[in-house]
Amino acid sequence: MSKQVWKAGTLVYPAPVVMVSCGTLNGIKNIITAAWTGTVNTNPAMTYISLRPERYSYNIIKESGEFVINLTTKKLVKACDFCGVKSGADVDKFSQMNLTAAPSSKLSAPIIYESPVNIECKVKEIIPLGSHHMFLAEVVAVDVSDEYFDKTGKFHFNKSNPVCYSHGEYFALGEKLGSFGYSIRKKPPENKPKKYSSKNKSKTKRK
Repeated sequence: MSKQVWKAGTLVYPAPVVMVSCGTLNGIKNIITAAWTGTVNTNPAMTYISLRPERYSYNIIKESGEFVINLTTKKLVKACDFCGVKSGADVDKFSQMNLTAAPSSKLSAPIIYESPVNIECKVKEIIPLGSHHMFLAEVVAVDVSDEYFDKTGKFHFNKSNPVCYSHGEYFALGEKLGSFGYSIRKKPPENKPKKYSSKNKSKTKRK
């Protein structure tokens, strides 16, 4: 196997693809699609999105200091793509994609009700990086659709058919290959035939 050397670039794929809602429920609101997002800290819970300053949502988020990361599913992938190629300056993306702008629990920015997970974020810092500016944010609340909980209260996000983004294409997640820590987890002992004592054998003979 040989290797080609390319110029520096961002090829960390697959990446999460999310719809970021911003603005206010009864005022100007918009949805922007983002793949540059992820977790940066556990306690306090912190995340980020990186946007180009020329994007319509950039100033909305900068002025409000709020946004919501709405996780995307197979059912929502067309809406997700639409919100990435159309500008909120020209169209109402909520209306065009039949998405419901619903109230957040802690923010003025709306959530996308059809998304199974809505991550409410408060901007802590805006970091200019070049082509993109990073909005570093603290997670203040998470809204989760109850249809993906089982009777024990466990949340099964994978049943929502989440998707990812890889080099310009969207993909549904496929076969489960393992769970966290499976590479070092001890295998359960194999079932061995039961040993019978002479006492058990004698009982068997008397029957």
